[in-house]
Amino acid sequence: MPSDYLPEHAQAAPRCKSGPRAIGRPAGAGTHPVGLLRRPLPRRLTDLQRAPAVASCLMVDIQPELWIDQAAAAVSFYQSAFDAVVLHQVGEGDEIVAQLAIGEARFWISSGGHDGPRFSPNAIGGTTGRTLLVVDHPDAVFARAIEAGATAASEVTDEHGWRLGRICDPFGHEWEIGRPLGSWPPG
Repeated sequence: MPSDYLPEHAQAAPRCKSGPRAIGRPAGAGTHPVGLLRRPLPRRLTDLQRAPAVASCLMVDIQPELWIDQAAAAVSFYQSAFDAVVLHQVGEGDEIVAQLAIGEARFWISSGGHDGPRFSPNAIGGTTGRTLLVVDHPDAVFARAIEAGATAASEVTDEHGWRLGRICDPFGHEWEIGRPLGSWPPG
């Protein structure tokens, strides 16, 4: 794309190059992701502000996408259980893609099932991960999720420096609901 199509701030921003050699890995270096950056990761936000070349090449947000065989019902569940807000939705019925937000945390819902290529937890008889929902009042949010139809996997308790409970939503996805009990990460 010619640079005259880009806004001024984007024209001046450095571009990330693709491929392991292009992003500064010396010949013979290991493949661990930490070794793939041009410079060490900045340790504080103020360091990021002083290092625009590094900051512009780093991912600044992760938005998981949950594959669900009853996507429309899932949207309703997350609205009831977590007070989620629909930010964007396309499609109809269970054939939808929707972006939701719980506070400032965003995630996506998409149709999945037994036929692939996106498999729902019900299609594989389990899940491949767990989502951690960090909230101020985990006991209250946990109780609300149970009222909305989730199943308790582990009651809310203090463990590993967190106030934390675990649920399985009606669509097979596992969630941890909690908050750190002190400064996190611990010093």
